[in-house]
Amino acid sequence: MSASIGPVERWRLILGRAADPEGEATLEGRFAGMDAVLEALYDADRQGGLGRSSPRVHRWLGDIRKYFSTPVVQLLQRDALERLGLKQMLLEPELLAAVEPDVHLAAALLSLQKAIPEETRDTARQVVRRVAEELERRLAPALREAVEQATRRAGRTRNPRPRDMDWHRTIYRNLRHYQPELKSIIPQRRYGFVRRGKALRHVILAIDQSGSMADSLVYASVFGAALASVRSLRTHLFVFDTEVADLSERLHDPVEVLFGARLGGGTDIAKALGYAQTLVQTPQDTILVLISDLYEGGSSAEMLKKAQALRAAGVTLIALLALNDEGAPAYDRNNAAALAALDTPVFACTPQQFPELMAAAMTRQKLQTTRL
Repeated sequence: MSASIGPVERWRLILGRAADPEGEATLEGRFAGMDAVLEALYDADRQGGLGRSSPRVHRWLGDIRKYFSTPVVQLLQRDALERLGLKQMLLEPELLAAVEPDVHLAAALLSLQKAIPEETRDTARQVVRRVAEELERRLAPALREAVEQATRRAGRTRNPRPRDMDWHRTIYRNLRHYQPELKSIIPQRRYGFVRRGKALRHVILAIDQSGSMADSLVYASVFGAALASVRSLRTHLFVFDTEVADLSERLHDPVEVLFGARLGGGTDIAKALGYAQTLVQTPQDTILVLISDLYEGGSSAEMLKKAQALRAAGVTLIALLALNDEGAPAYDRNNAAALAALDTPVFACTPQQFPELMAAAMTRQKLQTTRL
């Protein structure tokens, strides 16, 4: 905020007109405009808010972009979706074109996709694509780099066959064994690569598509596409509610994954884990990431039975309660504690932490459960 505004006017802008019924603090210029757009949103019950006029909303969306930075704009849009019931109005192309895309807006559009009219679907898809492309630009390189480094470490051996020798590493590690009289290095240890005709690791992302997991679905789809681009991995992604939808064939495009999901509905985690079992071919090389708040609509006992079977077979099972920036999520504490008792790491994870998580899982590092 500019230093040209005094402390009284600053508090007036923060607290709103109701805090200054006598009009003692005067806001002018840019600050008067900021006050107007904030009042339209946060004093909506008293003033009638933005109303149901599309042009009025369109102007408001433009005004907040004029007065505030992108992160604040996204916050205000999110509050408007919840406070003023603008979700239906965002089905209009001209309004969608005016908004600042972010994860929460993409999640809202995905939850509304069944109701989106034909003439607005292309615009909605473009908004979601802009969000996905920005997330991919920002997050995917770090994930790919972390995973590729982890698979290289996991794929090394100290007893390689001649054709699998890592000569650069072997020479570097044995320089201290150089013999001047022989003008050569006598290696004490050899380093090389494990040759496999298949991927070093198999990653399965199982994503709960209940409405509360919408943000996690957006991030997971982007990460799934990034993982699928790593040649040393075999990647599967499926979403589930009371049924399972395998979207692995769409991993070339996270937007296709997102529009293949159907947010809302019940939850059957046991069925999802059962489907994951059918995908596992080499348990010791498989990492299954269950992204769910663990509110089981089916049998919790069956869910735990499936989880225990996967762990016993050698699958690395991780339960992510959320994959977003929102902090501590709401989740079923009983099911979380029961999974943790099976030596399954259970925690929430920000998108920035996800690459480190996957690298740790691939190198079989011990992952700690969040205090439940």
